Amino acid sequence: MHLDAKDAARAVEVQGVTLHLSQPTDPSQEWIGQREVLRQLQACWLVVAEEDLPLAPRIVGPPGIGKTTLAMAAARERGQELYIFQCTADTRPEDLLVTPVLSEGGKIAYHASPLVTAMLRGGVCVLDEGNRMSEKSWASLAPLLDHRRYVESIVAGITVGARDEFRCCVTMNEDASTYEVPDYILSRLQPTLEVEFPQREDELAILQYHLPFAPAEMLALTVDFLQEAHALDLDYSPRDGLHILQYALKRMAQDPKHPLGQDEAWRESLVKVLGDEALDLRGLARRRRQALGEELPPMDFGDYLFGGESPLNPGRDR
Repeated sequence: MHLDAKDAARAVEVQGVTLHLSQPTDPSQEWIGQREVLRQLQACWLVVAEEDLPLAPRIVGPPGIGKTTLAMAAARERGQELYIFQCTADTRPEDLLVTPVLSEGGKIAYHASPLVTAMLRGGVCVLDEGNRMSEKSWASLAPLLDHRRYVESIVAGITVGARDEFRCCVTMNEDASTYEVPDYILSRLQPTLEVEFPQREDELAILQYHLPFAPAEMLALTVDFLQEAHALDLDYSPRDGLHILQYALKRMAQDPKHPLGQDEAWRESLVKVLGDEALDLRGLARRRRQALGEELPPMDFGDYLFGGESPLNPGRDR
């Protein structure tokens, strides 16, 4: 197959098969606060002896807390190209490795995934939200994640080895929409690095970094809300705070002649982004504790006499 100079620069021949490479991702996002977990990730990727191999850690934490940003910052500090593969429930093994595409002239062109491109270029690959993938897709990565460090593409009929500089990590969310990763894969994704909710000063710095034009009063209002949510074990994240601020600022700027007040715009944005339940954080936290069985709901005489769900209980529908 003929390749022009630009295509040739992003193509590699492996065992007689031309692979068209993916484009790297811009890793310019700053990591703010929690330096220890960044150092832990960087330590995972060190090689301390000729016989040593880098680790492939999994980064866990609630959605929107900055797990991908952490990996991006670590890649930038190492000076390596960054590739991010977004994992989903529909991800197939060939999506993770090499995908055949019908090109001009009816010929098949093979496109390397961000993961395989990172292996061939000696870059860093982040498998983002890895626990949304099925076991079948994970199985194709088993030899890459141990001492063998290669993958086999069935569709292209080739085996691709990783360069020594290749590093990877997996981010995983803690929510009900994810799959359980099989144990033989979890044993290869070690250690587990946990990203926690930021402290007040760090949370304010994160919001200021992304929205430097936001008024100080609205930044403070958002940080107060998020810190109270964190204290109550509610999973509202800095990403939620950014969305609240962004929508509120747009609503205030919408009509310069009759602008909404800051408090009115912020409260409307809170409801539009997180729903009515976010107006009462303590009530929301109490209901969640009761749903998890950590706290009993309030009971009155009718509950003791008839039972909470009995139709004879006058307080059943409260």
